[in-house]
Amino acid sequence: MSKGNENSNQIFDAIVIGAGISGMYQLYSLRKLGKSVKVLEAGSDVGGTWYWNRYPGCRFDSESYSYAYSFSQEVLDEWNWTEHFSPQPETLKYLQYVAEKFDLKKDIQFNSKVNSASYNSETDRWRVQTDKGEVIETMFLITAIGALSAPYIPEFSGKEKFQGGSWHTSQWPKKDLDLSNKRVGVIGTGATAVQMITEISKNVGELFVFQLKPEYCVPLGNSKIDDEAQKNIKKSYPEIFKKCKESFGSFLHDFDERSALEVPAEERERLYEKLWAQPGFGLWLGNFHDILTNQEANDTVSEFVRKKIKEQVNDPETAEKLCPKDHGFGTRRVPLESGYYKAYNRPNVHLVDISETPIEEITHSGIQIEGETIDLDIIIYATGFDAITGAFKNIEISGENGQKLDEKWKDGPSTYLGMQTQGFPNFFTLVGPHNGSTFCNIPRCIEQNVEWVTDCIKYMSDNGYKKIETEKKAEEQWTRHVYEVAEPSLLMKTDSWFVGANIPGKKRNFLMYAGGSPTYRAKCEEIAASGYQGFKLT
Repeated sequence: MSKGNENSNQIFDAIVIGAGISGMYQLYSLRKLGKSVKVLEAGSDVGGTWYWNRYPGCRFDSESYSYAYSFSQEVLDEWNWTEHFSPQPETLKYLQYVAEKFDLKKDIQFNSKVNSASYNSETDRWRVQTDKGEVIETMFLITAIGALSAPYIPEFSGKEKFQGGSWHTSQWPKKDLDLSNKRVGVIGTGATAVQMITEISKNVGELFVFQLKPEYCVPLGNSKIDDEAQKNIKKSYPEIFKKCKESFGSFLHDFDERSALEVPAEERERLYEKLWAQPGFGLWLGNFHDILTNQEANDTVSEFVRKKIKEQVNDPETAEKLCPKDHGFGTRRVPLESGYYKAYNRPNVHLVDISETPIEEITHSGIQIEGETIDLDIIIYATGFDAITGAFKNIEISGENGQKLDEKWKDGPSTYLGMQTQGFPNFFTLVGPHNGSTFCNIPRCIEQNVEWVTDCIKYMSDNGYKKIETEKKAEEQWTRHVYEVAEPSLLMKTDSWFVGANIPGKKRNFLMYAGGSPTYRAKCEEIAASGYQGFKLT
């Protein structure tokens, strides 16, 4: 399809919303098919997560070389990661380098937020409108909007009154802030907060950490990559990607087939110590297979981590407050840390337990607790995201007969393979709800998502199809399967963003796919090989 003349609506084969890791690869892949593609990106550059999240301390918690694109041998040969867990500036440079290498930016329209997208049954096209009033039409609409891209700030009374600086971590100023000698408050202690608190505690005047629920943090174990390691990494890329493809979460870690309860306590402890000393997610995703399904098994590792926390924090009262007691290890997102607990040994760092003494209001000078105000120069909201479905609410998406996606999903998402939802033809959701990429080393599963969508569009082109739509029965079966897989796990029983429990009023639903990457990939391949069973093609 052509763009049409300057006075008419632009028309493309595909519109991709978002120029992060998935949007960039989707653009690259569809261009190789000869399709006309336009990517609409709200930011001023590529990068997605790594563009928006530039707070101090931001970095990978997946091994850098497991996070890289695998589709280009040339890129693998040329790019050198400097650390085993890359910091945000380097990651953004990597994505900019990929964009430059394949000339992706010529098809990306920056500073363009999508306000709405509606399907026209008469033309079988999607009509997309941006915040600038542009109207663009397309056969295929593909969202690459990210799982954690809709920031959430609780409705604290008086927050608009605060006269100092305040930001959500994902809206950090491009020009870095000088926090030296400042009185800083951080609300939240999730993965983002853990990274940032560790970093800023070194130079702020006073740091007040407002904690609602503590997390189980595990050592990151980061280090520089020397020349010899660099050579070994480049030589080992086939093995690295193979291991990721075969592991449950597409990480360089996979579960031990034994039960935590079938080995002697001494042997179990030795494994925990070994995994604790290893870099990355080993203790979470390289542990006994039943720590996320059996409460007794989980108790053994939870107690182990609580002991490790107490060993690092000098003040017993603070240490106790930093130990989770309302959930087990790994049942919420596990932050990786590089000195987080030891930060509380600094005299300028203060832990405020807002589960005991809630925030009453934000005042013009700080945060009020128990009738007293803690004066602050800066408030940082590390309060997380409306995960997985939240970003969809920021776009008014209408399918056949004007059906609103937000309305359809008001009681929880329903999808087929996490890729499509019934009543919304030619609409693909990369890293969407109930998608295998949501509980996964994201780039590894993004590549699978993108390649599946690309192959599907190629199949349609080769066979003269113009429309693909999920059948209701297939959607019902997949959604039921998602819950059946999740139900035995402790993830389902724990309040976290995995189930939407962090957002007031959000109905509790399991938002991810917990069946593991190999199972998900096999199912997707089976569906494609069958001529896309469960989809109606016309």
